Amino acid sequence: MMSNPLCRGEATGRPTRRMLCASLVACCLPFAVYAHGFKVGDLVIDHPYATPTRPGMTTGAVYFRAIQNKGTESDRLLSARTPAAATVELHRMEMDGDVMRMRAVPAIELPAKTDVRLRHGTANGHHLMLLGLKAPLKDGDRFPVTLTFQRAGEREVMVWVQTPRDGAAPAHKH
Repeated sequence: MMSNPLCRGEATGRPTRRMLCASLVACCLPFAVYAHGFKVGDLVIDHPYATPTRPGMTTGAVYFRAIQNKGTESDRLLSARTPAAATVELHRMEMDGDVMRMRAVPAIELPAKTDVRLRHGTANGHHLMLLGLKAPLKDGDRFPVTLTFQRAGEREVMVWVQTPRDGAAPAHKH
């Protein structure tokens, strides 16, 4: 009985099915892993992510590449909640001399036709502060967060836990 040379992996000058599948996965995987966004009304919530926490830590943070308001009217992020933590606060980071400090704010303004970046390590930026974490955030984990906007309403997004590209989250104080 003759077996198919493609199944035996013999060199035929043509790519095997396995090679084609591997190429397709390698090509598309970066987009599947790193590009994820969500839409609600005129808002696009681009790449929600959290940074890993150390064991025993009870606080964490959620960031976004950006929240884009593509509409003609401003909106506001009013609150957030997640089963991963007891509470979620909206925070603004500010430089106080050489120290990054965070303060809770009642809302995050999302002006019309604007991208608002909520990235880690950004001076004078915003993020979601997770208080009372139920478990450490580990690289590769995912968890839902429900965002409440003044105009657009509610939207659940999936947050991916990932180590920042620079290798470490900045130190900050409250």
